[in-house]
Amino acid sequence: MTGPFRSFVIFAEMRTGSNLLEATLNGVTGVTCHGEAFNPYMMGWPDKDELLGVTRAEREADPLPLLARLTGRPGHLPGFRYFHDHDPRVLEPIIRDRHCAKIILTRNPLDSYVSTRLARETNQWKLNETETAIPARITYEGAEFRAMLDAANAFRRRVAKALQASGQAAFHLDYEDLRDAEAMTGLLHWLGRTDLDRVEPARDQVPQNPQELAQKVANFDAMQADLRGMDPFGLHCPPVFEARRGPGVPGFAAADAGRGLLFMPVRGGPDKVVRDWLAGLGPIEGGFTQSTLRQWKRARPGHRSFTVLRHPLLRAWDAFDHLLRHGSSEQRDLLRRLHRVALPPEDGRANLSGDTRIAVFADFLAFLRRNLNGQTSLPTHPLWASQTEVLSGFARFALPDMLVREDRLAEDLVHLARTVGFSGAGPAALTPAPVPDALRDPVLAQAAQAAYLRDYVTFGFGLMP
Repeated sequence: MTGPFRSFVIFAEMRTGSNLLEATLNGVTGVTCHGEAFNPYMMGWPDKDELLGVTRAEREADPLPLLARLTGRPGHLPGFRYFHDHDPRVLEPIIRDRHCAKIILTRNPLDSYVSTRLARETNQWKLNETETAIPARITYEGAEFRAMLDAANAFRRRVAKALQASGQAAFHLDYEDLRDAEAMTGLLHWLGRTDLDRVEPARDQVPQNPQELAQKVANFDAMQADLRGMDPFGLHCPPVFEARRGPGVPGFAAADAGRGLLFMPVRGGPDKVVRDWLAGLGPIEGGFTQSTLRQWKRARPGHRSFTVLRHPLLRAWDAFDHLLRHGSSEQRDLLRRLHRVALPPEDGRANLSGDTRIAVFADFLAFLRRNLNGQTSLPTHPLWASQTEVLSGFARFALPDMLVREDRLAEDLVHLARTVGFSGAGPAALTPAPVPDALRDPVLAQAAQAAYLRDYVTFGFGLMP
């Protein structure tokens, strides 16, 4: 659904052609683009300190009055350009306003980077047909380009996600579209100006640096070598189909040891061992809500939070054991009938042992791979969810201060206790359980890695525990 729009925003980045698009829009009667209205360093355009009667100081104190003036002009279609580093306070109101048309302008990011660097070198940001381009070459810097690319991509994903969540569509333009009269006419028709038969692109600006990149980049060979190391298609990125998880705050445990310790458990880890250790330091508190946990944190300046990571193969083994002993009969029946896990009948599961148990565990690992990849109808149980996703859920509330490895429980937890001013925490009862010999099978290890590839890559686990 489009229109009726009362304003517009152009989501773009530096040197994507937004000046040219603005000039085209400003050439249409009844349409006005007010430049980079929320650029922290200027008011719409360079050397301006006031826009629509609002000063920079007033905008700095509160940008929403300016936004209201920009978008509240009956009988007119006003708008502005917004980049990833503009005032973040106005982004949510912009997205929320369904009467504000969203235009997304993109360009080859390498071209944008080179063009930005050239403009900074020459201080020439626009060029008309009567002016002469200042000759220059830049030196490509890989870290700088990647930082620019990451910021632009993250912003574009954020905008796309917000539009999806609110059920809005955007009009997408590429740099090459900006000199296409058909594309510009389509844009104005989409904005509601169907009275216009044809919209010609602005002609008061010309390309500043039409040469090939090899002529604009002094270290062109080095740039090519650096770009070969990038992975624009995500060839080495583990696929993510696992359902998102929440923070899991009710399962957290806090102890008033020293300045306070907060345990953020990943289920399927050495939970009991850690809770027993915490109980030895002081009274344990649990059953938090996000509100009560924030209060606990505020009352204890200098507190520390932590979680414990377990090798994925051992964690899967723990989840399998829990399924056999404590899982529901309906769940086991479903795995048996539909998911190719050769679990014994209910009256025989207590006797599952030896090679038979290992063979069924191998079936379970194959099921985990399918389940974590969204290929089954069963929800992912917290006991076997990937640790990467569990921590991502934590991050939606708060990140732990420390990631403790199970094989370093004694050293890491004693160190953690000392950081909060508690020196009496000995290493007793912190020895991790031994790895069953039967799990030291390369086939099982590879199956666990296939199921939990994100965890192996993210946390650097070895193939064997």
